[in-house]
Amino acid sequence: MFSVLLIGLVAAIHLYIVYLEMFLWDKPAGRKVFGTTQEFAKASKALAANQGLYNGFLAAGLIFGLFLGDQGGVFTVFFLCCVIIAGIFGAATANLRILFVQALPAVVALVAVLAGL
Repeated sequence: MFSVLLIGLVAAIHLYIVYLEMFLWDKPAGRKVFGTTQEFAKASKALAANQGLYNGFLAAGLIFGLFLGDQGGVFTVFFLCCVIIAGIFGAATANLRILFVQALPAVVALVAVLAGL
């Protein structure tokens, strides 16, 4: 049950990231979160929306794994690993904060899943 809550939290984080990247990227709230200028946000809006779509796929995979219940273990482990890898890559290439916002919650959820919590 604990792992289900953690997986749900990771999925919710990614749904929020989808919203930020796809709909708020060039708005003041989105620019504040990502620390971008209006010019940069306008020029990179399509790229951010694409990134948001991929984050949506991560969330969808986690939600689908939860929907499958006991049969979804392989899905949730796979998608949690994808989130962790994406978080590590994002931290290394874009912003260290991604490691804590994206990868760390997924690591905690993965440990809970593997421990059967």
